[in-house]
Formats: sequence, C-alpha cells, structure tokens
Amino acid sequence: MAPDIGLFGPGSVTWDVHSDPVSLLGGMRALLVQALNPLAMAGVDQHSDYRRDPWGRLKRTAQFVSIATYGTTEEAERIGAHIRAIHTRVHGVDTVTGRPYRADDPELLAWVHNVLVKSLLVAKQRYGGGLSAADADRYVAEMVKMAELVGTPVELVPTSVAGLRVYFRSAEMIGSPISRAAARTVLAPPIPARLRPVWAVLDAAAIGLLPRQARRLYGYPWVPSPAAKPVEAAFAALFGTAKLVLPPAPDRAAAEARLAARAAVAA
Repeated sequence: MAPDIGLFGPGSVTWDVHSDPVSLLGGMRALLVQALNPLAMAGVDQHSDYRRDPWGRLKRTAQFVSIATYGTTEEAERIGAHIRAIHTRVHGVDTVTGRPYRADDPELLAWVHNVLVKSLLVAKQRYGGGLSAADADRYVAEMVKMAELVGTPVELVPTSVAGLRVYFRSAEMIGSPISRAAARTVLAPPIPARLRPVWAVLDAAAIGLLPRQARRLYGYPWVPSPAAKPVEAAFAALFGTAKLVLPPAPDRAAAEARLAARAAVAA
C-alpha cells in the first residue's frame, strides 16, 4: 500500500514554494495585505490576542500551513475542521465600516486565501529564484485544496495566475488605525535588540513585495523605478545565499523522512 503523501506530496510545486526561506517574506506580505480588508481585520482585532502575543498567532497560522502542506491527509483534514469550528464563533461588527462580519463568510475566506497564495507566489518569483509560468499556474491550482480545508467555496478561488490577477483587479483595500496597528506588529514584533537589524532587512524586503496601493495606504516609502529592479535583485541574491547556508526546511525534511520510512516498510 502506497504511503499517504498528504494533500500535495513531494512532487508538488507547493512543497517547493513553502519550503523556500522567502516564504517568510510572503507570509509577512500576506498579513500586511489581509489587514487592509476591514472585515477580515475586525475578526483578528476583536477575537484574538495578537497585540499581546503576536508570535503565538503567527505560530498558529504557520502551523496550519505546515500541516496542510506536509502532513498526512488525515492531519490536514483534522486541522481544517478545527479552523472551521473556530470560524463559526468569530463574528461581530466592524468598527471601521460599521458592517457585520463573520469569519466563515465565503468572501472573507476567499480574500484571506487568495492574498496568501498571491503573497507566497510573489515572494518566490521576486526573491526565491522564480517559477516558470506553468509551475506558477500549478501552484495556484494546487492551493485550491488548502482553501477547501477551511470551507472556502471553490468557485471563489482562482486556479491560475491570470485568475488571481482578475480577482485582485476588483479587490478593495482600506487603510485604518486598526490595519496600521496590525502592520506595526508585523514589522516591529517584540524581538531582542540584537536581531532588530536583521528584521529591518526582512521588513524592507516584505514592503518591496507589496502592491503600490497597499504601500500608499500604509504610507510606506519605496525605491522609485527603475532603481527598484537593482534593489530587488540585491534582495534575491541575499536570500539566495541564505538558502545555501540554512538547513533544509524542517517540516519538509520530516515529511520526506516519514514517506521514506513508510515506503521502506511497504517494500
């Protein structure tokens, strides 16, 4: 009997994208852009302790992505059910727009998912050595499985880069004191003083990945074109070097070891 490779498996583009060190920058970009949807941000602001414990929330988000990516099918479905149950309890009224919200609203689920996919894809393309057009489309299509885990209707989830582009063409982003407070937490988390210069580099790289509208809403400066291209190339070289010296992504390594052990037993 073949070992359970999970939702994606070692031959997927998803494994490669999510194990690249630049996925950290993609995650930072995703949080910054997601915060510009007031209804999505209201759920986080009113129903989580991210201000007091930002690392705890980031850890839980990363755990979901990791298990959904590298875990068994059963593990992925279990954490998906857990997230869906949490979402049913998250609802209220957004203080920015005055509109009611629910975390299990299909439109909000699609926003969070599509921003995450776009962000991880952009990080890989700009700083992680790039992807072919075919692999970029494969990645977007593969990630539909992750959207389904948390109850996102598949008809709201693009299956290609072109589909993502169309989705964001009509997406509305709104800046507010709440979104700016969330952004400060992402860009200036509580870390030891000796690590702040390193985090400042990550901040600059993540800001460089933001769409112009998001940078404008936050008031973040960026290098004007055409100087932006050499700056992006420098970041790509920096993170390419980091990839050579850093150990393999532990979640991927653990999944590969699990599959190898089960394949050996089956043989």
